[in-house]
Amino acid sequence: MRMANFILLQTMVASLVPLLVVGQEIQTSWGDPDLQGIWSNPVVTPLQRLEVYGTREFLTADEIATEETEIFEFSQQLGRDNREGSGTERDVARAYQDHWFGDPSLRRGRRTSMIIDPLDGRIPALTLAAQGSIAEKTEYLQALLQGTSGGRAGPISPRRAERSPDYNLDRMNRADGPEDRSSGERCFGYNLPVFLQSGTFGGVARIVQSHNAVGINYDMGQGLGFSRVIPITDRPHLPSHVRQRYGDARGHWEGDTLVVNITNFSKKTNFQGSRENLHLIERYRRVDMNTLEVRVTIEDPTTFTRPFTVIQELTKNSDMENQVYEGACHEGNYGMIGMLVNTRAAERAFAEGRGPDPATQDSATGGGVISAAPDAVVR
Repeated sequence: MRMANFILLQTMVASLVPLLVVGQEIQTSWGDPDLQGIWSNPVVTPLQRLEVYGTREFLTADEIATEETEIFEFSQQLGRDNREGSGTERDVARAYQDHWFGDPSLRRGRRTSMIIDPLDGRIPALTLAAQGSIAEKTEYLQALLQGTSGGRAGPISPRRAERSPDYNLDRMNRADGPEDRSSGERCFGYNLPVFLQSGTFGGVARIVQSHNAVGINYDMGQGLGFSRVIPITDRPHLPSHVRQRYGDARGHWEGDTLVVNITNFSKKTNFQGSRENLHLIERYRRVDMNTLEVRVTIEDPTTFTRPFTVIQELTKNSDMENQVYEGACHEGNYGMIGMLVNTRAAERAFAEGRGPDPATQDSATGGGVISAAPDAVVR
């Protein structure tokens, strides 16, 4: 439904008069600030600031050059080219060669972090309740890995029979059904807020406008893009019991800035441990013909001890040379079918005395480790 609305909005906008430039302000033909175009981020900037930079917001030219070298060198150390024998667990688990991660042309952004508030550029401390929830889920994921090559030593944990302590969006070492697999494997698409980054699996955002709505289509990852239609309205938000994966957005103009208030997220959202209580305030402002500033203030008093704000400066792409496509992950998602069918076959073989117990095989980390961070799988 949202994609259909977005396509209709694109068709409407295509027939409108081109944008007008009034003084320094770029406007639509009906007088609103014009945010339209295909926008991307040509640089790499970490969400959080390294502590060594303190409260410094920008890097020097020498620091940028050094970090660009480190980005390339780190990508060469991932070791994904090492398969250790055809048909081995490592061979199967590591889907991508280093060729896709070692682009030497990646540029480092001048900002020390995307977070600009608080001044240390760091995600605020988690509440005790959030720390407890994350620790509980991390222990659960580690228990399911126990006795495998990716987990701690010991027998198969009886916790394999337990349900996840939260609505699962992580890669767990079990494939009883799709719900045991990660949001990416299930083609859920990306969460809000969206932070575009240069490099592997980056993305672009196409923005179109009408008098009473702004549409954004994200082309990201491997078909994991999605569309949003933001109504420009003073109507109240949906009732609190109505929850949506991308929340309930309400937009309005404050001078040259589109301000979007988003509430009513569902449990299928997870940003740094924040779920149903996530609240976002997005601000879109066109700085000049080729630059779009996007600020997002993130708050959830049940997860973070204070709100924090992220900034990105996106660059306009050529409208003639770029095409943005609808996300179509599900159309070719044979991986999910393969994982479930393969696991059932392995279980039958083990029951007949052929092959290892699938519970002793690592189908979660892909060679990485489970951590206590909100994004549980580190690769």
